[in-house]
Amino acid sequence: MAFELHPRLEADTTWLGDFLLCRVLLSKEDIGPWFILVPKVVGVTELHHLSEADQQQFMRESSLLAAKLEFLTRPDKLNMGALGNMVPQLHIHHIARFQSDIAWPGPIWGNTPGIARNKEDQDAMAFQWRQHLSEISDFIAA
Repeated sequence: MAFELHPRLEADTTWLGDFLLCRVLLSKEDIGPWFILVPKVVGVTELHHLSEADQQQFMRESSLLAAKLEFLTRPDKLNMGALGNMVPQLHIHHIARFQSDIAWPGPIWGNTPGIARNKEDQDAMAFQWRQHLSEISDFIAA
């Protein structure tokens, strides 16, 4: 069975590219930089379900993404989380948070209007982040 992205993730994000283990997605929600890492492993719903080697690779890729996000956006805080209540496929959110954002200091989930970025702005942001992430040797742009 081949890796397939959950339909909800497919609809709510733009594919930026891939690391060795994870697909890198950009959320379409219009609230700043919000990335999602999805390990390209079929049938995995929890981080501890990955092999030990894949867990280590995930942490490496997550750290690379977080460091780039922090360096470029200078957030007040980086939020990372795995909920999976609506999308069981393992995926980890990486969100740059700012004291000025609409949900601060609360969690993003349930505290935003849920409005998507317009296509032009999403395409521009995706292009920009593909360029930034392409500076990481393990990243291959979509």
